Amino acid sequence: MNLIPLPITPADALGKIIVPALVTLPAAMDSPEARLMLLAIALQESGLRAREQQGGPARGLWQFERNGVLAVMHCLQTADIVFNWCDENGVTYGSNAIYERLALDDELACVFARLLLWSDPRPLPAVGDAMSAFNCYERTWRPGRPSYTRWRDTAYPQALSAIQGAVA
Repeated sequence: MNLIPLPITPADALGKIIVPALVTLPAAMDSPEARLMLLAIALQESGLRAREQQGGPARGLWQFERNGVLAVMHCLQTADIVFNWCDENGVTYGSNAIYERLALDDELACVFARLLLWSDPRPLPAVGDAMSAFNCYERTWRPGRPSYTRWRDTAYPQALSAIQGAVA
């Protein structure tokens, strides 16, 4: 299981969680747009400071609820990928087992986050398009209390800076 001590910097989340997780998935799932969305969503959802939602049911840095786990497991575009990924990585395949492990395995949480984004029929937003990125986040995560202000002012700019810093 892969856990980095909290809080995690955006650069560490990118280099130690997101990039290694993407390597374990089909190559088509890795792109600057995917890395940016994954990092921005983790910053929006947990601030890279919590793996369990305070007072709520969500788990992992991307704050998945059990219904999100089920969505990835049963989606036509992701079902085989997640089944094979779990088998190859020694993760018990079952919604309850996966849901509980999300708080204990950052790579698994990232894989589920990427697969949820992959299940969206729309392409990932272009790097730098914060509004389209927020719409993608809202459409796929369906947050209870979405905050475009936090996305625009904090999560997205921090993620964009980390992505651009990784390229430089």
